[in-house]
Amino acid sequence: MLTTVANNYDALSIACKTISIEIDALQAMRDRLDHSISQAVEIIMATQGRVVVIGMGKSGIIGQKIAATLASTGTSAFFVHPGEAFHGDLGMIKPVDVALLISNSGETEEILRILPFLEHQGNKIIALTGKLHSSLARHSHVVLDVGVSREACRNNLAPTSSTTTTLVMGDALAVALTEQRGFEPEDFARFHPGGSLGRRLLTKVRDVMHKPPLPICTPEYSFRDVVNVITNGRLGMALVIENEKLLGIITDGDIRRAFDTHENVKQLSAQEMMTPDPLSIGPDVRFADAEAFMREKKVSTLVVKNDSDCAVGILHIYDLNHSKPQL
Repeated sequence: MLTTVANNYDALSIACKTISIEIDALQAMRDRLDHSISQAVEIIMATQGRVVVIGMGKSGIIGQKIAATLASTGTSAFFVHPGEAFHGDLGMIKPVDVALLISNSGETEEILRILPFLEHQGNKIIALTGKLHSSLARHSHVVLDVGVSREACRNNLAPTSSTTTTLVMGDALAVALTEQRGFEPEDFARFHPGGSLGRRLLTKVRDVMHKPPLPICTPEYSFRDVVNVITNGRLGMALVIENEKLLGIITDGDIRRAFDTHENVKQLSAQEMMTPDPLSIGPDVRFADAEAFMREKKVSTLVVKNDSDCAVGILHIYDLNHSKPQL
């Protein structure tokens, strides 16, 4: 039965203390980090297999996240539950694989029972443990020290600081591997095609641009004709084209500015209202690069031009934030 909470219970101060303890644990781990992390990277980079992450209990939960992070950043990895390993899952581990074993104490029974199998197969073993002289550490090729002076809970029992250091060490290993592999945003996107980042990095301008028929007028179009083209086009602009050559663009803003600078706007032609040589972009430019370019230039519309310098589409800032690829 839980005891009654004391009247002087202060959730805020306890939360701050917990965070401080875990920050201290991370700083201590960082300060004692040595070339073992480089050795771990070298082992993983040299393998022709995968990284098999194994952990029990809370360490297993952290292990699943580490395996997922490795896999999504270019290192083939998967998680194996040590209990299930003895009921057939050991067959998933090949001799060319690297075993990443997690145990804070280094004496977790389910982890130690796997060691003879791994040693017999000749698997390289990397240990994430808080005890450098433990059984696990002694049987590993590389030991990454994730030890903590104390857990963050009041009884110094619940895995808190230790799981945090283990998680962060896993992140450090994954990021070091991405640097070694030269892992680029495009690579990350290939593994995350369903997410917003993947969509932005894999999608090209041609996938989201407005395609023909486009709102087009010729240089001699009257004010009324231009307004009709813009209205019917529903893009807030019109392209001024002559003999398939793009001369300029007329936006809602151009029309408003025309009212400020001309007494009789209705007498103007399209050529007199247009902005010549509008900013353009190629259809095969990445979605993300197009957005960055538009924000840098502080424009809401780009003309999409092909290799022949002909307008083949229009890209609007609204498309970058809301549109799905057009079919």
